[in-house]
Amino acid sequence: MAQYKIAWLPGDGVGPEILEAARLVLNELRLDADYVFGDIGWEFWCSEGDALPPRTIRLLKSVDAALFGAITSKPMRAAETELIGELQGTGLLYRSPIVRMRQLFDLYICLRPCKAYPGSPLNFREGIDLVVFRENTEDLYCGVEFSPVPSGISKRLLQLSKPFEAFKDLAADEYAISCKINTRKGSERIAHAAFEYARENDRKKVTIVHKANVVRASDGLFLETAQKVARQYPDIETDDANIDAIMMWLLKNPFNYSVLVASNLYGDIVSDLCAQMVGGLGFACSGNIGEKLAVFEPTHGSAPKYTGQYKVNPIATILAAKMMLEWLGETEKARRLEKAVASVIQEGKVRTYDMGGSAGTLEMAEAIASKL
Repeated sequence: MAQYKIAWLPGDGVGPEILEAARLVLNELRLDADYVFGDIGWEFWCSEGDALPPRTIRLLKSVDAALFGAITSKPMRAAETELIGELQGTGLLYRSPIVRMRQLFDLYICLRPCKAYPGSPLNFREGIDLVVFRENTEDLYCGVEFSPVPSGISKRLLQLSKPFEAFKDLAADEYAISCKINTRKGSERIAHAAFEYARENDRKKVTIVHKANVVRASDGLFLETAQKVARQYPDIETDDANIDAIMMWLLKNPFNYSVLVASNLYGDIVSDLCAQMVGGLGFACSGNIGEKLAVFEPTHGSAPKYTGQYKVNPIATILAAKMMLEWLGETEKARRLEKAVASVIQEGKVRTYDMGGSAGTLEMAEAIASKL
């Protein structure tokens, strides 16, 4: 029996191709693991009405970790939604399976390291090394949404919000509502995770990202809770910034920041900016981490126009595999893998299209494997 059992979740589009690349380097590292295929993604929504089938949920309950490729998540036209709902007999809207997975397994930490490896032609500036902690289960991603809006809710809004009177004559299908829900528990534990990471990795500063000056209730709670946690870490400098301001300041001087912690939506936004400063989504890896399970992935989508071409950059996925190795306690293998990635980038002999080269997905993976 292998030492580890890993759920292998290719997903849609280029997902199978980038996981094939990751498997190539993991095999070269001789990781003692069984890789168990799991169904996930748009294809299974269309055929079964469930993008995260029960069999995949059962699999995830039995593994040490999971490596995930990519999924197609797209807003659907009303007619398309109705058609698929009729075919499946569900009447349900499509919902991202990765968001659902995060909530089912309480993968409350979204950890996104953004590091500029020397020699990459895509670096905004050499030496950038940022880490984003994104709360992964709450906020606008909680899935509490209404379209059309039930009459009971619209009546209640009229009682609660004076400005809403301007919309009182709108039909139920002429507006929509999405609820932003932050809890003190969720805010506290993501803040603790960020500060613990900073302490353990000798990072001197944590920045709390919010918009509490406008979104006073939910963002106010997040900021207040994170600041309370910060007082337990007097050895770490703490500041805070509005989400719009931090986007400007990161571009002006990214070296003023080290660890950033944010609620779900703002964390998603700021981590994409940080990713672009170190090469773009082809370099952006992510860990969805809970107490008992962690799912690792590149942050890019399924890139359907490239499906089957073995063209996309697999470095993000390979770095996600490196994060998985760290989660499993295989720190030496993780170190070797990151060193191999850095070496290939610095040499510049093998580059995918986004880096200005012509190498394919597997060619890049083979180059990295050759350095292990």
